[in-house]
Amino acid sequence: MAEVAVAVATPAGPTVNDENTVPSTGDEIKTVFHDVNNFNVKHPLLNSWSLWFTKPPSSKGDNWNDLLKEVVQFDSVEEFWGVYNNITAVSDLAVKSDYHLFKKGVRPEWEDPQNKHGGKWSYSFKDKKLVNIDELWLHAQLAAIGETLEDEGDNEIMGVVVNVRKGFFRIGLWTRTTGKAAAKETLVKIGTKFKEVLQLPASEQLEFSGHTDAAHAGSTRAKSKYTI
Repeated sequence: MAEVAVAVATPAGPTVNDENTVPSTGDEIKTVFHDVNNFNVKHPLLNSWSLWFTKPPSSKGDNWNDLLKEVVQFDSVEEFWGVYNNITAVSDLAVKSDYHLFKKGVRPEWEDPQNKHGGKWSYSFKDKKLVNIDELWLHAQLAAIGETLEDEGDNEIMGVVVNVRKGFFRIGLWTRTTGKAAAKETLVKIGTKFKEVLQLPASEQLEFSGHTDAAHAGSTRAKSKYTI
């Protein structure tokens, strides 16, 4: 008989499955909630995730695949915090750097088979001095790995991305589809939740564009399919 999964909320927010992993006989069960340094039980996430990094190009001839590198994979709350606390903060990254947090097995590229029919919700924060990009990026990651942006069975979320550019920071949420037919309602619902995660006021618009449209647009901005 399969074990019953128990939902657990971490101090920072994501919902995970506690599979009741029991340490060896005689050891006291200690989770990260009891001892942040000497825990012996981990809280598995519902999915495994990969953190990727795009370093700034050194010349116009640099190949995208050479700039994009997978940093680490993880599948528990504790591992996420271990990674987060030991990498460079977004606010300290060089211009033209990117972080990508995607489900394991999905490359953060339009051409990936799991992305090619999808799109993304995104927002550009143009006043870099006034925005706490580190806090917002953390919230975006927690919402993704905590599975709080979509309902069970939606199967839309692929990953989240933060871009560091000279004039702005941009955070995006990649989805598996572009919401054709009835699926549009699902994407709008996800986008509405993501807008709340980014702490955007009602007066600001979160935009959704398809990856295919973005590829065809080239250096110009792809036309938005939806806005909320």
